Amino acid sequence: MTPQAVVFDIGNVLIEWQPERFFDSVIGADRRRAMFATVDLHAMNDRVDSGETFRDVIIETAQATPEWHDEIMLWHERWLDMASPAIDHSVRLMAALQSRNIPVFSLTNFGIQTYALAATRYPFLRHFDRDFISGHLGVIKPDPAIYAALEETSGLPPQALLFTDDRIDNINAAAQRGWQTHHFTGPQGWADRLVSAGLLTKDDAT
Repeated sequence: MTPQAVVFDIGNVLIEWQPERFFDSVIGADRRRAMFATVDLHAMNDRVDSGETFRDVIIETAQATPEWHDEIMLWHERWLDMASPAIDHSVRLMAALQSRNIPVFSLTNFGIQTYALAATRYPFLRHFDRDFISGHLGVIKPDPAIYAALEETSGLPPQALLFTDDRIDNINAAAQRGWQTHHFTGPQGWADRLVSAGLLTKDDAT
């Protein structure tokens, strides 16, 4: 069926999210690899995305690992530099869908404070028709509960939703529920999928 709403992940779909790249540029690749091998920074970030307070989680982690304290604190102090830049083509696709009155939802693993911070730099994050942000919901993808929350709130059946995400585990969880899905590897492939789904013309999707 033709999708009735389009669901966007945000990190690496609308905004690049590459913490390793950031730390490579600041402390060098060798030190970054050593730090990431010592400290599970992605698990730390999952805590934030699950609703814990951004600053408190980073400080706690930094204090627990004093040999990397200053570097870990950069996760808080320079977070916007890690969540950068916007993926402009994807942002245009979001606007093009909405210009055709196609509802666009976010479904994202994002902290409460970090989402508010990101929205100061990227105003389009306030333009979704509905937001499903893990920090507010208290559950992160690919937990089935976050997909169920979107279905229940939107009132749309799974097959009416077209979802894109850069992580295949998140895509697989949605597909298991009957959602239409697209594994995001770049904005052009996503544009092509929106055209093939009958939601945009080729001109709209540029």
